[in-house]
Amino acid sequence: MAVVTTDVGGDKMPRPRGGVVQMARDSWVVARRNLRRMTRMPEIVVFGLLQPVMFVLLFSYVLGGAIKVPGGGYREFLMAGIFAQTVTFAVAGASAGIAEDMTKGLVDRFRALPMARPAVLTGRTLADAVQSAFVLLVLAIVALLAGWRVHHGVLEALGGFLLLLLLGYAFSWIGALIGLSVRSPEAATSAGLIWLFPLTFLSNAFVPVNTMPGRLQAIAYWNPFSATVQACRDLFGNPGVDGAHAWPMRHPVAASALWSLLILGLFSWLSVRKYRNAVG
Repeated sequence: MAVVTTDVGGDKMPRPRGGVVQMARDSWVVARRNLRRMTRMPEIVVFGLLQPVMFVLLFSYVLGGAIKVPGGGYREFLMAGIFAQTVTFAVAGASAGIAEDMTKGLVDRFRALPMARPAVLTGRTLADAVQSAFVLLVLAIVALLAGWRVHHGVLEALGGFLLLLLLGYAFSWIGALIGLSVRSPEAATSAGLIWLFPLTFLSNAFVPVNTMPGRLQAIAYWNPFSATVQACRDLFGNPGVDGAHAWPMRHPVAASALWSLLILGLFSWLSVRKYRNAVG
């Protein structure tokens, strides 16, 4: 295969090839590299599973008896929130992975290849999406063993999981931007998590919103995290579907998709721009 080069200061430098097809191929190559790394280091997936499983067990069996949910048990109310929290907490892994690639010079090696530059980030986020899908599958099995059930049809349930994966993929681009903006993987991990805790807890994930003070209720109802949780409860047929008049609560599926697409569009653009400036 011929390598296209350009003169930069008298040196021959590879020029990225264009086109949507080439972009897709390059992204898949990078995604396979990251997926292969996950299979060689299974502890990454194992530790990614431990936290949500512990959340399920702790909230279900320790705190569940103290929280009353209209229309059903707390265990079924909880699961949509745990699913959403799991896919969004993957941000920390995405930010740390990209920061590590930057510090180790791997990105410079990618730069030396005739490949589409955004493919480095797209491939990384696609690999994270595959990992999130696997974690969701295992977590759903654990939830079923703990007493969670889907009361609507299979298609509705699949729609809920697709919304969760879309939210996780959108948030992985936030992780990409964080990873490109800090100087070490340790800083990326901290920066990727610190803002997620208020986002997830100031929502309808773990307690009904009507138990919060009035001002916090408005914030929780318009939280993009809440829209996805509400949509999943609706599609799964689980208790806790909020009848509030806020638009995201009345149209949760549309609100979830719109929020995720907005986040995806904004942060993918910012990340690609930051990446191009970082590598020159």
